[in-house]
This record gives sequence, C-alpha cells and structure tokens, in this order.
Amino acid sequence: QVQLVESGGGLVQAGGSLRLSCAASGRTFSIYAMGWFRQAPGREREFVATITWSGGSTYYADSAKGRFTISRDDAKNTVYLQMNSLKPEETAVYYCASRTKFTLYRPLDRLTEQAWYDSWGQGTQVTVSS
Repeated sequence: QVQLVESGGGLVQAGGSLRLSCAASGRTFSIYAMGWFRQAPGREREFVATITWSGGSTYYADSAKGRFTISRDDAKNTVYLQMNSLKPEETAVYYCASRTKFTLYRPLDRLTEQAWYDSWGQGTQVTVSS
C-alpha cells in the first residue's frame, strides 16, 4: 500500500506557473511509475504526465508537452509537476497516482491508462483565472 499526499495547488492567473508535489509513503520501494491526472468540472478525468521510477522516463499528454515538466526525487519519494503558461481551461482537480503492483515492463504510452494505477491521492485544486 502506498499513501500519496499532494500539495502545491492554488489560484494562479492565466500564463502563470505552479508546481505540484506528491509525496509517497508506505511500500515506495515497489513503485513502478507515478503520474498526474486532472478532472475539470463536467469532464472526465484525463491523463497529464507520468514518470517511471527506475529510469525516469517521462510521457506527456499532447496538451502538456512543452509547458509541463514531471520530475522525481528518489530520496524524498516525491514526484513534481511543474506547470507553466497555465490556461483557464486547465482549471481542475489534479490527482497524483502511483503503480505499485508488480510490473515487469509497460510501454510508456500505456502509462496513460488510469485504471492501471493502484494508488491515488485526494487531489489538489488548481484554478487558473482569466
């Protein structure tokens, strides 16, 4: 079992930046990947970015490429999401997720599937004002 604690959400003006943090505890040694998802009002939850824990490989949603950066700190068991040039339509609850069940290998483009993740944070609100 992995517990995820998120922080860094808040209110920012369009074009501004925020950095989200997600600290993992528990069976962190078994983490295969951690990712970020978001759910805007009236919309389905969608993939934003993910990073593998062993190799640090990253994968982004098309909407996030060039503006968002996901990174990890092994010593702190923490994943970050640096969000730049934020847009009002990116107002959403942002969720951190991790995969801890055994995974031998999974292609990066399949780390977008939220059903594959087995631990979730409570979410942090990001509001981008226009």
